[in-house]
Amino acid sequence: MPPLSNEQVIHTYLDAHMRHDYAALGELRAADWLEEWPQSGERVRGHANDLAIMTNWPGGSPAAGKPRIVGSEDRWVVSPSWTYERIVGSGDTWWADAVGKYPDGSTWFVVGMFEVRDGKVRRETWYFAPLLEAPEWRSEWVERMDKPEHSDGR
Repeated sequence: MPPLSNEQVIHTYLDAHMRHDYAALGELRAADWLEEWPQSGERVRGHANDLAIMTNWPGGSPAAGKPRIVGSEDRWVVSPSWTYERIVGSGDTWWADAVGKYPDGSTWFVVGMFEVRDGKVRRETWYFAPLLEAPEWRSEWVERMDKPEHSDGR
């Protein structure tokens, strides 16, 4: 079997991520894998540390439904808890953006950047942003977009 392309690695990796398949994630991660969360100033080194974080997530980690491909092959839809809106990239660098709903009922917009080397994910950087209300002062210059609801129904 020929080795996976970097695009295939990322799609396989994100599918395993959605399914919380930590064995598959471990197989797809480089020996020197690391993950960074710039907003909280944290770095996770090694698959074992990530596995410990995910299995100790307060309230349980977000559950995902079965993904279905919609339109082009770089468009994923997963409901209700985790939705990959887009997976794009080329060469060794790939991006995914998603909307995540967590066990506490909060909704977050998520962007991940992935570096692939030698058929393995070597590095990830994730950015997280909560829902926020648009300020009224700029309403005459913007269009309102549909967005996920807050956990309190707003």
